[in-house]
Amino acid sequence: MTSRGSGTGLLGRRSERQALDDLLAGARDGHSGVLVLRGEAGIGKTELLKYLLGRATGCRTVGAAGVQSEMELSYAGLHQLCAPLLSGLDNLPEPQRDALRTAFGLHGGAAPDRFLVGLATLSLLSDAAGSEPLICVIDDAQWLDRVSAQTLEFVARRLLAESVVLAVAVREPTTGEMFTGLPELPVTGLFEEDSRKLLASVVTGPLDRRVRDRIVAETRGNPLALLELPHTLTVLDLTEPFGRTGTGPVANRLEQDFLRRVQALPAETQRLLILAAAEPVGDVTLLRRAAERLGIAVDAAAADAETSGLITLGAWARFRHPLVRSAAYRAAGPADLREVHRALADVTDAQLDPDRRAWHLARATAGPDEAVAAELERSADRAQARGGVAAAAAFLDRAAQLTPDPTRRGTRALAAAQAKYQAGAFDAARELAGAAELGPLDDLAAARSTLLRGRITTASNSAGAGLPLLLEAARRLEPLDAGLARETYRDAIYAALTAGRLPQGKGILEVAQAILATPTPAEPTRDDLLLDGQARLTTEGYAAGAPMLLQALAAFRADGISPKEGLGWLPLACRLAHSTWDFESWSVLSARLVDLARETGALSVLPSALLLRLSNRVFAGDLAGAGSLVAEATAIGEATGSSFLAHYSALVVEPWKGRETTTQQAIDAVTQDLLLRGEGKVETATQWAAAVLYNGLGRYAEAYAAALRGCENPQELGLSLQSTVELVEASVRLGRPAAAAVRRISDMARAAGTEWALGTASGVRALVSQGQQADALYREAIERLGSAGVRMDLARHHLLYGEWLRRENRRADARAQLGIAHDMLSTIGAGAFAERARRELQATGATVRRHSAARQAALTPQEEQIARLVRDGLTNPEIGAQLFISPHTVEWHLRKVFSKLGITSRKEIRTIRLAGEAASA
Repeated sequence: MTSRGSGTGLLGRRSERQALDDLLAGARDGHSGVLVLRGEAGIGKTELLKYLLGRATGCRTVGAAGVQSEMELSYAGLHQLCAPLLSGLDNLPEPQRDALRTAFGLHGGAAPDRFLVGLATLSLLSDAAGSEPLICVIDDAQWLDRVSAQTLEFVARRLLAESVVLAVAVREPTTGEMFTGLPELPVTGLFEEDSRKLLASVVTGPLDRRVRDRIVAETRGNPLALLELPHTLTVLDLTEPFGRTGTGPVANRLEQDFLRRVQALPAETQRLLILAAAEPVGDVTLLRRAAERLGIAVDAAAADAETSGLITLGAWARFRHPLVRSAAYRAAGPADLREVHRALADVTDAQLDPDRRAWHLARATAGPDEAVAAELERSADRAQARGGVAAAAAFLDRAAQLTPDPTRRGTRALAAAQAKYQAGAFDAARELAGAAELGPLDDLAAARSTLLRGRITTASNSAGAGLPLLLEAARRLEPLDAGLARETYRDAIYAALTAGRLPQGKGILEVAQAILATPTPAEPTRDDLLLDGQARLTTEGYAAGAPMLLQALAAFRADGISPKEGLGWLPLACRLAHSTWDFESWSVLSARLVDLARETGALSVLPSALLLRLSNRVFAGDLAGAGSLVAEATAIGEATGSSFLAHYSALVVEPWKGRETTTQQAIDAVTQDLLLRGEGKVETATQWAAAVLYNGLGRYAEAYAAALRGCENPQELGLSLQSTVELVEASVRLGRPAAAAVRRISDMARAAGTEWALGTASGVRALVSQGQQADALYREAIERLGSAGVRMDLARHHLLYGEWLRRENRRADARAQLGIAHDMLSTIGAGAFAERARRELQATGATVRRHSAARQAALTPQEEQIARLVRDGLTNPEIGAQLFISPHTVEWHLRKVFSKLGITSRKEIRTIRLAGEAASA
């Protein structure tokens, strides 16, 4: 731009400069800031980033720029940004340090979870900002490789109190959604007066006023267009009002004009520009070697190129604008491009940069070539090892295209589809799987393809939609790979339990029948017992399957388990522990599952693990602990851009608090989720939540209607069983028959034989009994539920017993039970049930005060969770790793906790009774 105006290289842009100045001021005050600059090509985003860097005195600055030809190289953009900071790697926790080193290819190891890489990046940036603010600028973010963009989005959503600024420039329009939901600064054209000034700075001769106004209007204040378009106009164009100025989108016109300028250069200069456009790094030494290989007189061509103003060739090759790069690349025909990429491949070091060399070879190859395809496959393996599944998918996709052998081509296409699925590119994965199936796949590969399509459909659509494909894959795998077939049946039965009743009438029964049709091992493992037990429970009845399931759960609880096996089998085991009323196994195994998912960074499993654990904590009467897990689930949702887990978690917790508005919001959020429409499990879960809410509020007609719908499909188990319990209470209060529901619960209790099951059965039988029998049953229920550790149900049964005693005019006994219920329910945080107990106590003549909010009630869920983790002895980095925030943000929250609790040290937190905890805690 002209040097007129602000003196910073910018003309105008007052509001944009103010926004960037505010970011810097915040960073200097200890706050982080994120700003996404969006605008068309040439609108001035890069100049605004330069302005930010120019104003960042006293700050550390790092930057990166996306390059279109590097979009398939995993972590290329992130490595470019973080390279100056890598000396701080040793300060990171070991799992984060190893994840980032592996991602950047600094050492080998298992492929790191991309969110662990994101957390490591967050920690690295936070640590780098320890002594001075850190300013990070990303230009042309639309061309970042996918995994780098995802990682930086993760970081952007977690920045809070690290003195880090992240400014990202994205060209619009762009395909897909990038950096959405973050603070944005739309960059539009200059004001008309500033546009005229800028145009005048590059037109030194006569300029007709009407031509000037037309150029200003047609460029819409685009600075690059105002600077560059006059170079393409003749004297006649500038002095005659009917001269040529052009029409169409500004970016397209600019690129066309750049293309004309490239094509006007000598042939060898054009070839040098094409070489530079095809070489993404800008390494002048490499560029010179490739040019010499093509017979280009490098010095003369370079001089012409620099004279054109389209490129500078200093230590690095830098185009005037990314549009010049794309124009130069477009100037070449297919044969010329292949020749250029071949030269670049020849001069790229196969040891130091094998993947970039392989990609150049792929671009240089017109037809099938097994040697190049094999090299691409090796690059895919390296990308997978670094966690770059998107890059691996691109390498494998191109490898498949270049593979001459049809069978091997199908195998590579299937591998590419698997990598696309892992990268979340479900449409591309489905298309590649379809292409693979067109070839001569062997039986095992065909079965694996069906399995992949089932997983894609489950992930991109719903469990119900993916279930038929999973079931088909399992059947096809049986004679080919028994172990994989069992794992696929496991996934199918989990999908069936998740989907619940399906409109087409198929579901868990069909999966169960298929499992029982497979041969049973002579010495079944705990995995076999879990699958066969669930299948028998579904096909032959609860009494037939529950004992086998309990045997399997005991084995899972007692024996060690590898991370891979635990992450695969424990989710199903936890669900079935709930369904067999085995509270001890549910508690132990859900805690173990969460620990495994956290320790291994398995973020594909952690969301469901948290949901299983917080459901368990609700029944344990630890609503505060469940709320902390909801906060963690919400943090993961924010990091991944998904809100479903937070909504479903709230559905489990909110009804117990007795808050109708927030419960209804959770119900609506889950019900309206497009991916879950048509799945019966949604109906069961939401109706159970409503039944709990309305039973707590004493609105029994509404509770009855909801519970009745919630237990319509008993094969779903889980919340369907719990809906049956809610139905009994509502039915009794309304004077309606409850014998069938009581009988069903009693039958299950006899089959399961656990304290939770037997206590629940005693409780529902007490509700429909009279006199001494009712009294004895209530006492038995309370004893068994206390022994089981199910504090929520225990507190409710104290309430039910107290209400019955008051109706029996045994006021003193009623006061004792209702007092226990009121204290327990108030401590738990079950507001509506506690209020029921308070009203009943008043009716006995007792004077009862509502429990006042504890002094720490002002803590937010995240603050409360941090306080609990501090009390458990975790350090700030360990807390940050668990909550996906930086240690600096943990410290920021902790200062607020200290202030709210009136304490000054971590040690004092151990003496504080947090919300929802019993006094003895």
